[in-house]
This record gives sequence, C-alpha cells and structure tokens, in this order.
Amino acid sequence: MEKQAGVLVIAGACLLVLFMVTVKSRLEVFLNFCLRAVMGGIAIYGINLLLGSWGISCAVGINLWSLLTSGLLGFSGVFLLYAVAAFGFL
Repeated sequence: MEKQAGVLVIAGACLLVLFMVTVKSRLEVFLNFCLRAVMGGIAIYGINLLLGSWGISCAVGINLWSLLTSGLLGFSGVFLLYAVAAFGFL
C-alpha cells in the first residue's frame, strides 16, 4: 500500500510541474503578444508623426486590426501595415 501511495505522490508532483510549465508558457506567450502590440502601437504613432512632419500623407490608423497585426508579427507587421498603406497611396 505504501508503494502505491508513493507512486501517486510522484505522479501528482509530475502533473503539478507539467501544469506549471504549461501555464508559464501560455502566460509568457500572452505577455509577449501584449508587449509586441503595445510597442507596435507606439511605433505606428511615432512613424505617423515622423511622416506627418515630412509632409508625407501615408498614415496607418491605430485600431484593433493594426494592433493585432503588430502583436502577431511584431515590427515586421508594422512594416507590412505601412507597405499596404503605401500601396494604396499609389
């Protein structure tokens, strides 16, 4: 009986460690997405200001879709948004 209890304790500890790793991984992915979305929004705002001061009217709006794009793709998503805006400008 003690052997079975020991096996259950070890199995429970292993499951607890796996659960903690899974939650940490998902939390890290979520925080990484949020950080990229915020930094992307700041980058879009700064690039819009910079282009406006140069007299170029190729601006990208800060909305849910642009934040999702920058959150998923990072700064390459910001560049993609400006490429699409520049293509529409032509």
